[in-house]
Amino acid sequence: MLAHLRGLVQQAREGVARAVGSSLTTLYRHVGKRIRQDILNEKRADYGGQIVAALGWQLETEFGRGFAEKNLRRMIQFAEVFPDRSIVVWLIRQLSWTHFLAPIPLDKPLPRDF
Repeated sequence: MLAHLRGLVQQAREGVARAVGSSLTTLYRHVGKRIRQDILNEKRADYGGQIVAALGWQLETEFGRGFAEKNLRRMIQFAEVFPDRSIVVWLIRQLSWTHFLAPIPLDKPLPRDF
């Protein structure tokens, strides 16, 4: 009985972890997309860097270091590299945020897509 109950608890914990990871990845893409659209106007503007730094400081103060400037820049890159929401939604079921970060530095689309 104890082993069965442990299995149920473990299975529920894993499900919660996957759900949280999916929600965070979706949030990070949305944050990156909004910053890219509304502040950077779909390009890398010089003045936008100052705004991203200020946003990072304010969000980090309120929500913790996961929203620091460095992470906001990763979110922006994520939105640039994965512009198609439907692909991200499909991949979220299989990949975590860390997995999405790995191909971002790759310059060419073919290796990144692979």
